[in-house]
Amino acid sequence: MCGRYAATKDPATLMAEFDAVDGTEGHAPAADYNVAPTKKVVSVVERHPRDADGEVLEDEAPVRSLRVMRWGLVPFWAKDTSVGSRMINTRAETAKEKPAFRKALSRRRCLVPADGWFEWRAAAENTGKGGKKAPKEPFFMTTRDGSSLAFAGIWETWRDPKGDPDDPPLVTCSVLTTDAIGQLADIHHRMPLVLPRQRWAGWLDPDRTDVEGLLDPPGLDVVDSLELRAVSTKVNSVRNNGPELVERVEPRPADLDAGLFEVPNPS
Repeated sequence: MCGRYAATKDPATLMAEFDAVDGTEGHAPAADYNVAPTKKVVSVVERHPRDADGEVLEDEAPVRSLRVMRWGLVPFWAKDTSVGSRMINTRAETAKEKPAFRKALSRRRCLVPADGWFEWRAAAENTGKGGKKAPKEPFFMTTRDGSSLAFAGIWETWRDPKGDPDDPPLVTCSVLTTDAIGQLADIHHRMPLVLPRQRWAGWLDPDRTDVEGLLDPPGLDVVDSLELRAVSTKVNSVRNNGPELVERVEPRPADLDAGLFEVPNPS
């Protein structure tokens, strides 16, 4: 986790929700119900403005803005971009120690807005038809009120060592993960580091290089506020993309027996 999520809100909606200005320059991706590694995504950053020569104006207040990045961190020292597909996630517990993540964690933190994320759990029955291993069951973790989740992320810029030095850099990001807690642990042992609103400012602060306390996992109140929704196996294929991927399907009997899911009130 997290290897797939949904992000369908337009920049105007995200600007209001995250109190940010639009820095996507018209390149924000369209609504995506099946965001996969290496796709373009919208993130939220907070940086000091720059002057006409590109120099950082440290004395001016930082500006929070939406930016377009590619999902899958490519460190500045990488020879090519292929490493990005293996760095879509960063373990919060070891990020401070890993050379690929340490500097970004200290100086380039972002939020990755999401409607929710997908996770797959091993089927209750080990075998399916014909004695074959039963397919994993997909779930969608989302808010009950439709508000965005904010994943803690880090970002980097990369320039092709063989390219034109005047070309714009590739900006990439990675989502931090932590041990799953509460009901989420019944689905998968990892989860994204979901930050509640009161932690956004501290995480985005460009002047804060000491990350002590920033990597604490969310409280059970955050997890308990989420809806765990059984969804269609159509999400298994990255070729599928549409609102049907996040729609609730009938809970599987084993899930109801375990008390994992609420049965919607027909009224």
